[in-house]
Amino acid sequence: MPKWGDFVDFSPVEALVNIVDVLLVWFVLYKLITIIKGTKAVQLLKGIFVLIIARVLTGFFGFKTLLWMMDQVLTFGFLAIIIIFQPELRRALEQLGRGRLFARSTMQEEEQRDRLIEAFTKSVSYMAKRRIGALISLEKETGLSEYIETGTPMDSTITSELLINIFIPNTPLHDGAVIIQKNRIAAAGCYLPLSESAFISKELGTRHRAAIGLSEVTDAITIVVSEETGAVSITVNGDIHRDLSMEEFEVRLRKVWFGSSPEQLNSSIWKWGWRKNG
Repeated sequence: MPKWGDFVDFSPVEALVNIVDVLLVWFVLYKLITIIKGTKAVQLLKGIFVLIIARVLTGFFGFKTLLWMMDQVLTFGFLAIIIIFQPELRRALEQLGRGRLFARSTMQEEEQRDRLIEAFTKSVSYMAKRRIGALISLEKETGLSEYIETGTPMDSTITSELLINIFIPNTPLHDGAVIIQKNRIAAAGCYLPLSESAFISKELGTRHRAAIGLSEVTDAITIVVSEETGAVSITVNGDIHRDLSMEEFEVRLRKVWFGSSPEQLNSSIWKWGWRKNG
């Protein structure tokens, strides 16, 4: 049992080493938690904690038979974990060998962004070619709960197929806006406030006025596909960017949604072979 004198006798170097040691352990644990976050390993950890608590309680109350059973489960359980999660452990070791283990959380975030942009680009392209009207609003800092409440709750993963199906004509939810909240489809068939601005072109219909109206009172981004022409537009901060090509749409959406750096934007422009006109 360590005594207070043991800690007092620590030299400054030893104290610094111990502090760094503890900080490194916490850092490793934090990175491991971020790596397994959102995977089935989270449920496994919950199960392990339940077993540990059960083991402590059985020992406390003196249930000898149950205590023996819990010891066996914990002893052989770790072997079972290695077998069950062999693919995940192998990938983690491969990433460690490449020096990418602790960069995985950043990579996951970038992959998530790319997946979302791809889903919107694919669905908008499909609807624009077929002149299927669409109205999609992306929540940023300003909450859109009051508008979400006017629609039908969904809480669904964003996929191009689902977005397309929502706006197919004559379906129950096609007439209204889809609102994206926390990278999920929060609701469909929502009502947005119409802009009263006298400077809006007469060519623009209700969808465009609703998109501009929402951008005037919130910082939300709204994507509009015209039912009459198939033209694609984005509204943000009271401005509307009209008649975007799919290359322009992807670059602009990434910029206003994720705040891509100029280098990233130049990379995307070069990739698509698109140059800004006037």
